[in-house]
Amino acid sequence: MDMRFLMKQAQQMQAKLAETQANLRVEGTAGGELVKVTLNGSKELMGLSIAKDAMDPEDPSMLEDLLLAAFRDATTKVDEAMKKQMGGMGAGLNLPGLGL
Repeated sequence: MDMRFLMKQAQQMQAKLAETQANLRVEGTAGGELVKVTLNGSKELMGLSIAKDAMDPEDPSMLEDLLLAAFRDATTKVDEAMKKQMGGMGAGLNLPGLGL
């Protein structure tokens, strides 16, 4: 196997992964969409929406719980989307023994 070819393929795969992470947008929700969180593929916060009904001055912990749940929902969706993307990228490598 030609190592230069493998290195070139690895660099191309790394560039595609970085592009996918930058372009991916995933929305997580909680409380029947009272709170929405948008993350990119690197799990960086890109957007946040909080409905007025989610803001109870008597119970701030409710909003905290909704924010955490929406963020967890979004991170799970990012993981799933990136796993799906990575499966497609590795398929073209044909590296024996790696199952790609």
